[in-house]
Amino acid sequence: MLNFEEELKKLMPVVSRLCNFALLGKNIVVKGKENFVKAGPNIIVGNHIGSFKDIAILFKIVPRPIFFIANNMIFSKEEFNFLIRKHLKRHLKEFGLLVDLALNPIKSVFVNFISNNIGKVGTIPVDIYKGRKVAQEKFHEYLKRGRAIIALQGRGRVMKKDPHPYVSSFKRGQSIIVYKMYENEGISVPVTPIAFFGTQIPFMIPATIRINVGSPMYIADYMTGGFEETIERFRNALEEKVKSLFLELLKR
Repeated sequence: MLNFEEELKKLMPVVSRLCNFALLGKNIVVKGKENFVKAGPNIIVGNHIGSFKDIAILFKIVPRPIFFIANNMIFSKEEFNFLIRKHLKRHLKEFGLLVDLALNPIKSVFVNFISNNIGKVGTIPVDIYKGRKVAQEKFHEYLKRGRAIIALQGRGRVMKKDPHPYVSSFKRGQSIIVYKMYENEGISVPVTPIAFFGTQIPFMIPATIRINVGSPMYIADYMTGGFEETIERFRNALEEKVKSLFLELLKR
């Protein structure tokens, strides 16, 4: 039986074609690509404003196998179809339903492939509305095996009513995990901040997508006082760093 890395390598030719399709019409500019951690445990955190386009870009630019935390609805063909229709309608209004209908033959291939194979390549399903304990346990296991995990923050779209619409408030989960690994197991996990701008532009509309990758950050640099204080300092530092990387993209 193939492990997750072997399954991913086997499927990469198809994954690459699907990523190119997902990014149709988009030009990609990356700053800081040298900051990616090329081996050992790693968490990549960033803003999540472009739904499947953020994922497609990471598959293209990260120089190693990567594993995602993903909405568990993507593992079901019916629920994945529903998510795509919802995404198109949100961005294109009633015209989105016509686009969904026109793309149905291609979309069916895309949905079937993803839902049938997403579990085979080690993607971690999470219920975004309920507890995440099982996902966090899997997260911890993957890091101990030296894997790189993607943990984007947000709902995959611009949250217009938020104080910072393009960078949602970061959750504590990743900070807690790296804290426990450092304190309990002596493993210092680098956390790589990344910012996206342009992935919020709807599918098939020509645009330039800009990505800014920051230097890895470590929980050891934020250890102070007790558990709660350290976790909050690191969580806030990650969020502020991604906001800073995002603002650099706007200045460009």
